[in-house]
Amino acid sequence: MSQYFLKPPQETIFSLPNLLIFLVSPLLVILLLSKRFKASLFYNKSSPPLPPGPFAWPIVGNIFQIGDNPHQSLARLAETYGPLMSLKLGSTIVIVGSSPDAAMEILKTHDRNLSARYIPDVAPSNWEREVHNCSIGWVEECDDSWKYLRNFSRTELFSGKALNSQARIRDEKVKQMLGFVGKMQGKTVRIRETTFAAVLNMLSNIMVSRDLSQLEHESLNGGICELMGNLIDVASSANISDYYRVLAPLDLQGLQKRAKELGKRICKLWEEIMKEKKANEKKRSDGDHDDDQIDSGSPQDFLDALIEKGFSNDQIDILLRELFSAGSETSSSTVEFTMAHLIRKPRCMEILQEELAREIGPDHVVKESDLSKLNYLQACIKEVLRLHPTGPLLLPHRADESCTVMNYTIPKDSKVLVNAWAIGRNPSYWEDPLEFKPERFLNSSLDFKGNDFEYIPFGSGRRICPGMTMAAKQIPLIVASLVHSFDWSLPQGMSPDDIDMSEKFGIAMRMKEPLLLVPKAKNF
Repeated sequence: MSQYFLKPPQETIFSLPNLLIFLVSPLLVILLLSKRFKASLFYNKSSPPLPPGPFAWPIVGNIFQIGDNPHQSLARLAETYGPLMSLKLGSTIVIVGSSPDAAMEILKTHDRNLSARYIPDVAPSNWEREVHNCSIGWVEECDDSWKYLRNFSRTELFSGKALNSQARIRDEKVKQMLGFVGKMQGKTVRIRETTFAAVLNMLSNIMVSRDLSQLEHESLNGGICELMGNLIDVASSANISDYYRVLAPLDLQGLQKRAKELGKRICKLWEEIMKEKKANEKKRSDGDHDDDQIDSGSPQDFLDALIEKGFSNDQIDILLRELFSAGSETSSSTVEFTMAHLIRKPRCMEILQEELAREIGPDHVVKESDLSKLNYLQACIKEVLRLHPTGPLLLPHRADESCTVMNYTIPKDSKVLVNAWAIGRNPSYWEDPLEFKPERFLNSSLDFKGNDFEYIPFGSGRRICPGMTMAAKQIPLIVASLVHSFDWSLPQGMSPDDIDMSEKFGIAMRMKEPLLLVPKAKNF
């Protein structure tokens, strides 16, 4: 199992503020003297035991063993304690599955009970309770409201019919991206920021019929990409309020306050659009049909559909914020990792270029309708998602009731994680697990639709990523277009081995250091 890792195991220190030690030190002395606390260290003997795990220190538990990349440190711990293990993070029991069998138990066999959501303190649905049922990802239970919203979003955004109707938008926004990259010949292009802007505009034209980003601004200055990245960073930060729920109202690290501020800034992107559309809806409902555009019939975009269904501004804000941040961050990060691997492996880049030249031809740009012909491209994307799933631990589940999994007790309200990153690098299931080898998927029936538990970059079960089908369109379309239209090189003085493939952990994981490449238009 030691082949899991990019680097040798190192001692890691959890980056919580000194506030943690200050708070727990006096409590530690008191509770160590408490018989009641000592008794709580041992689980009810009449039930199956908790899964094995490292010794948990009083009060802090295993916090100091997690580090800045918990997907990696948890994979290392799984080598010692097995595919299903337990830890204590503060006052929270955490169960971690790190094998296909454990994932199947959690996400399929016990999916009904373990599909409740463990909601972090910074999630809007946690502190805006009146609109908590307008979140797809961060809602506690898979109740009727959640099912309605998920089905509504699937119909409007992610169904086959919806995706086919959106193809023209994706093709158009990729064409605009290629136009911008063409102007950057000989200059350095920030791959994630550039593709982020393209994906964001794909989503915004589908959802609000406008561009929300400017390619030039994103590529050079960060812009909205930086804003949403900051929100992801806040949401992914180690938060004392999550480890000691009793402290949550104090927001001691100011993370909830920061999340609210960033959320408000993001929502301003569509504030005026929403006002305009709601005014048009009111005119329509009042019987004012003077404007042909107002009386145009069925909803034109996702926001129109939400307004027509009576969603409030706050409800729409939460849903759009979630869809925009999740869709743009994950897709742009996967494109960046893919381009990095292709640059590091010239042989793979050459095979992909040959496929594109053969199937698309020199006089044509790649269109979404071409993707089904590009088998090696699809294999490259699958291989990147194996090595770098954008949600390395998926989103945290919660046990709605106590249950028995693999002969161990999963206590009620414990936090349940599935380490998709570790599963994708498990040498028991993958040959040369750390190598980028797209060929492994060419003659494989493995897919990311949640049925093959050795490969679950989008999760599985009730909580599988609803945007999976859209991501499967926009990611390969962008990669194919960039590779087919341009030759790419590294900035002067860099070699492929200089590319830092380190990961920055988060709800949406990305490359720690941005990928900078120099384009040159192909002369067909």
